[in-house]
Amino acid sequence: MSTEREIAVDYLARVEGEGAMYLKVEGDRVVDLKFKIFEPPRFFEAFLRGRRFSEAPDITARICGICPIAYQTSACNAMESAMGVHLDGALGDLRRLIYCGEWIESHTLHVFLLHAPDFLGYESAVEMASDYREEVEMGLRLKRIGNQIITLLGGREIHPINIRVGGFYRVPTKAELGTLVPDLEWALEAAVRTAHFVSRLPFPSFHRDYEYVALHQPDGYAIEDGRIVSNRGLDISASEWDQHFVESHVEWSNALHARRHDGGSYHVGPMARYSLNSEQLTPVALATSKEVGLGPTCDNPFQSIVVRAIEIAFACEEALRLIARYQPPDRPAIEVEPRSVTGYGVSEAPRGLLYHRYDIDAEGLINEAHIVPPTSQNQLSIEDDLRAYVPDRLNLSDERLQWELEQAIRCYDPCISCATHFLDLTVERS
Repeated sequence: MSTEREIAVDYLARVEGEGAMYLKVEGDRVVDLKFKIFEPPRFFEAFLRGRRFSEAPDITARICGICPIAYQTSACNAMESAMGVHLDGALGDLRRLIYCGEWIESHTLHVFLLHAPDFLGYESAVEMASDYREEVEMGLRLKRIGNQIITLLGGREIHPINIRVGGFYRVPTKAELGTLVPDLEWALEAAVRTAHFVSRLPFPSFHRDYEYVALHQPDGYAIEDGRIVSNRGLDISASEWDQHFVESHVEWSNALHARRHDGGSYHVGPMARYSLNSEQLTPVALATSKEVGLGPTCDNPFQSIVVRAIEIAFACEEALRLIARYQPPDRPAIEVEPRSVTGYGVSEAPRGLLYHRYDIDAEGLINEAHIVPPTSQNQLSIEDDLRAYVPDRLNLSDERLQWELEQAIRCYDPCISCATHFLDLTVERS
């Protein structure tokens, strides 16, 4: 076997965004590794300057077609906390309920259409459906049910228009929410079946000692707000973000790299949430996690697909709980008056922690906006995973190594991952 090996990916085809990867190995040592994102900057933070604070949820929803609720929620949290407004009762429940819909549809998309085919040796979910038709159809129905929640509460499933600072433009009747119940009851059972299905996939033996960072709430599994905590002692409010995290530009990525102030990488997303909050899962979700062999924490990124299935079950069960206790509020929103202030907001997008900061003037106009998405925070962790994963697998063929590197990246469900088979590797040996 050659002592030098180079793997170059010039373009990751059929992805949400544009990216590449470069890996160079000498002997059993990784000497260079870059996870590249070269999609041109989209300037959303610049678009927000000079706009009214109330426009932020609608503008930021356009950042992502898969998780617009996350961007709307973090934006609303920032504005509401800045103006001294707190949503509780039915309005708070509706904010959490629509987020459950996003978790269901986004996690299901990843599990069935993007990641499961990797483990089973298929190029796509379409190819996988020839042998796993029932499972793929189950996944498509699950995704549709998540979208139904978003459509009912958000006005439409892509870039919803019904969320506003202070609440909603319109709230549903109890009868309207009740129409979701039969499908959600089926979805909860389907999510449990999904967890058992993916728990039997062939997982590479790979474990890392991550610093997990996620939100935490004392009274439930954190989704739409909370304090920022880690398994290494971090426990801060959103307003303290800049004191503990820093972003920097590297020449091979147009997405900023987020890291701890001490320079270390950290991990956000389902494994972080689960490992920090697993005992707060709803009863069926918690019981299912134990049935499929997950401990109280998970440190194998390839098993993140199992954690996502557990979170689908959680979101279905939580949605049913919220619908059962719902009573329409007296008004659809709390009126919010602008003032000169800085607002900070966080929430848990399906892919992980999403941070927003806005500087607002006395007229309610945004002077500055700062948004840190999950993929920016996980870029260093992805690179660290690949550095640790490659040396023990250099005996693999080019084709097999390519396949497993795809899986390793896709474990994170990065925002550039919109298709199933996206790495076209060029391997040069000398």
